[in-house]
Amino acid sequence: MYFKVTLMERGHRTTKVYEAPNKRAAAAKAKREFPRAVVVQTVETAAPIEEVFKKIGKDLQRYTKGKIKIDDKIATIRQIAVMTDAGIPIHDTLEDVAANTSNKRLREIYHNIAADINAGKSMSQAIKPYSEEFGHVAIAMTNLGEKTGNFPESYHKLADILENIRDNTAKFKKALRYPLITLTAMAIAFVILIMLVVPKFRAIFEEFHAELPVPTKILLSLEYAFSHYGPYILITLAVGIYALIFMYKNNNKFKFQMDKLMVHPKFYLINRVIFLSSMYNYTLVFGELVRAGIPVSEALQTAVNMVNNDYIREKLETVNANIGRGMSLTEAFEQTGLFENMLLQMIKAGEASGQLDKMLQKVTDYYNMRFQDIIDNLSSYIEPIMLFFIAGLVLLMALGIFLPMWDLGRAVKNAP
Repeated sequence: MYFKVTLMERGHRTTKVYEAPNKRAAAAKAKREFPRAVVVQTVETAAPIEEVFKKIGKDLQRYTKGKIKIDDKIATIRQIAVMTDAGIPIHDTLEDVAANTSNKRLREIYHNIAADINAGKSMSQAIKPYSEEFGHVAIAMTNLGEKTGNFPESYHKLADILENIRDNTAKFKKALRYPLITLTAMAIAFVILIMLVVPKFRAIFEEFHAELPVPTKILLSLEYAFSHYGPYILITLAVGIYALIFMYKNNNKFKFQMDKLMVHPKFYLINRVIFLSSMYNYTLVFGELVRAGIPVSEALQTAVNMVNNDYIREKLETVNANIGRGMSLTEAFEQTGLFENMLLQMIKAGEASGQLDKMLQKVTDYYNMRFQDIIDNLSSYIEPIMLFFIAGLVLLMALGIFLPMWDLGRAVKNAP
């Protein structure tokens, strides 16, 4: 976040913009730069234009470097797990992995991580700058390996998680393929009909001065927009989509509101996919940490980093604070409003019997089962939306073309 800090020093007012997580941190930065000045005001502001261009440049640079395929990541992570399990030092392991991978970006990253470790950093510190390339799950599992002292097992588990994500993504894409092809074909046919058929009817209607129904007016308006502003519409759409993605990645408030919208009950299907995947990742890592003997407070703090949705994460971050106030884990989970009563009873039983890790495994399996059910039946969930969309296009075309044709005879009789 960016803050505009106004300072007063010897009667002179100075204003500077600082990047900081909150107002207090921004004011502290200003005081360090101007120790004799008095902070008059600190207000949140938009990012400076040079910072916006710098981030756009970083995005372009990342795209030009190429995307890291998940199969390449899984292969290198498996290799790291096997080599460290054999007792090879992590620095030598990373250098060997970097030398053998065919992905240039991964080779560069592993060389940099090895150099940072050689300079005295831990693995978790060295990999943290590359969270965008590896994802939060890699950071969490690296922390887990360091805390438990069993780095190879953590990385074997990380590879399993990434394989599960890869398989789910493949199933998701396969389920979407047929609906997307159908809708794309309908959209192309709709545009072709508007561009080729509607203009001929326009000439006829204008010649006879016929009163046009609303569907026909809509088609004529669309034809006019596509014919005269087609390229501008495409450019506007592309710029708008990029702006949304850029704001989502770089503006915390905008990201929070979008994440909140995505899990709203009225946001059909997507809300369930995001919620179930977030809760699955959270309970998976939390259960693994508890099973490894990590204190519950530390396990909660690490597990919450697995959640990419800021709205869900904000609710889960209250769990640790409520436990610090004396609540039980079950009570703290209940306060979030995210867990079903059945799951809360399971966690409560696990706390009472000293088998929390086993009950958390059951909770994780439950979320995974529901998530897999959505993925496996995605086509049937999407079909109502697809049929509604197709019916809307067909109805608009039918009414827009045939309604005026029925009145064409009357238009001819009334012609001068």
